[in-house]
Amino acid sequence: MSTSPSTPAAVPPRHLLLALAVVAVWGTNFVVIRAALDVLPPLAFAACRFALAFLPALFVPRPKVKWRSLAAYGLLIGAGQFGLLFLAMDGWISPGLASLVVQSQVFFTIGLAIALSGERVRGYQLGALVLASAGILTILVHNDRAATPLGIALTIAAAISWAGGNQVAKASGTTDMLGFVVWSSAFAVPPLVAAALLVEGAAPIVEAVQRAGPGVWAAVVWQAVGNTLFGYAAWGWLLARHPAATITPSAMLVPVFGMGTSALLLGEPLPGWKLLAAALVLGGLALNLLWPRVSGYPWRRGAAS
Repeated sequence: MSTSPSTPAAVPPRHLLLALAVVAVWGTNFVVIRAALDVLPPLAFAACRFALAFLPALFVPRPKVKWRSLAAYGLLIGAGQFGLLFLAMDGWISPGLASLVVQSQVFFTIGLAIALSGERVRGYQLGALVLASAGILTILVHNDRAATPLGIALTIAAAISWAGGNQVAKASGTTDMLGFVVWSSAFAVPPLVAAALLVEGAAPIVEAVQRAGPGVWAAVVWQAVGNTLFGYAAWGWLLARHPAATITPSAMLVPVFGMGTSALLLGEPLPGWKLLAAALVLGGLALNLLWPRVSGYPWRRGAAS
């Protein structure tokens, strides 16, 4: 009898708690985003968020990574993920459903990891993807003000950008994720500003900024400090220390926080079809997370001879 050398190391409890804190911040953040979008145009809002996130560069040293890694991460997470997500949430998809659909990033992240490593797709991963896709299809079928096809498409595109950012952060080899997130934010601001001026116009942006009260600016600060600096620095730190397939499925809790806080604070209804969609998406994420542990695959393979 032999022991497989590929048995994965257990994730320390403090790392699990950190992942839980991150997904709690990300989940409840959808309500904060929706509140700020009532005043600020989406692309201008995203530009403000990442401009503030870059300010700590005054005292946070640049991480020892290539400039292209910082640029790619800033473009993917800043202009890609949040530019698209804010556009989607500006009347095209509800906060609760946005928090659910964007979790398709789990499959894109793992898919990219598989493509880059050359590992073949496993049967349980395909099953998980089918379940999650059925959940998103359920949302599409119930095309109403809660989620339009455009809103779902923009949110999925945001999820793809998030997955790409995850891979860039891991490939950079950095362990200084705070510095990585701070300095990469500089590359998110110019394209967001340019897109905001082109799509939203200078005059409406100036008017919105003048109307914004303390609550709106508190939401912007929270985007930079809580969601970006803490959330993405901690998430990237975890991804740098554990396999993507171990960490990313914990994001399945984001829609639990997102849909729950949206229902409690914004009165977003939770009809049966939304709960069914959530069950399918979360079921797919859970299958992807739990199947290797329940079945013992692939670590059980070759354990007995």
